[in-house]
Amino acid sequence: MNKIALITGATAGIGEATAVKLADEGYKVIITGRRKERLKKLAENIQQSCNVEVQVLNFDIRNKEEVDAAIDQLPEEWKNIDLLVNNAGLAAGLSHIYEGNINDWEQMIDTNIKGLLYISRKIMPLMVERKTGHVINVSSIAGKEVYENGNVYCASKHAVEAITKGMRLDALKHGIRVSSVSPGMVETEFSMVRFKGDEEKASNVYKGLQPLKAEDIAETIVWIAMRPAHVNINDVLIMPTAQANSTNTIKE
Repeated sequence: MNKIALITGATAGIGEATAVKLADEGYKVIITGRRKERLKKLAENIQQSCNVEVQVLNFDIRNKEEVDAAIDQLPEEWKNIDLLVNNAGLAAGLSHIYEGNINDWEQMIDTNIKGLLYISRKIMPLMVERKTGHVINVSSIAGKEVYENGNVYCASKHAVEAITKGMRLDALKHGIRVSSVSPGMVETEFSMVRFKGDEEKASNVYKGLQPLKAEDIAETIVWIAMRPAHVNINDVLIMPTAQANSTNTIKE
């Protein structure tokens, strides 16, 4: 397989696991993120274990100029991107909307919505030109339900849902597939970021239940990507067995 996949937010969690699993399937991978040393380490691990080529792009997806410059600097043969996995995203804070931190709101909107749009706007024209490609957006149960204190994060993931549907309609005539994966609770850096490094708060989120792992979502993404060309998986909602919806869980 000589296909090329670009994965955003590949420095940890779902993005990192997805890059590894796609490489295992023979994809050449472009890994992106803000933490350069983590990207370099991941690239070395993939090259050693999977024997595929890797490109590292170190940029902040919230900055359109950085996004454009990073893609522009790719060698021409690496611009034939077959698969774009829009994984970069985060939650910041957990408070009632009337007590919300404006900086947290802007960080979530800039990353989860604008960042996804910036990279998609740069990559999708290359797919349109070639009349082939696949975009997989990582959404969330928060894109389908709203929970108390989730307000702006939920809004950002609802936006991802709407953008995904819009992409699918606009890309239809060009033969480009558009999918989304909507996970429930996944034990990654997600809660550490949300609670700004508070390990106790972060660990309590998953205490007493078995959440999903990053690898579970990565396997799902790879499965979606590897369906036959005539098959498009619109959306997969994937939850831990111990979670019924965004707020109802069963703990031991």
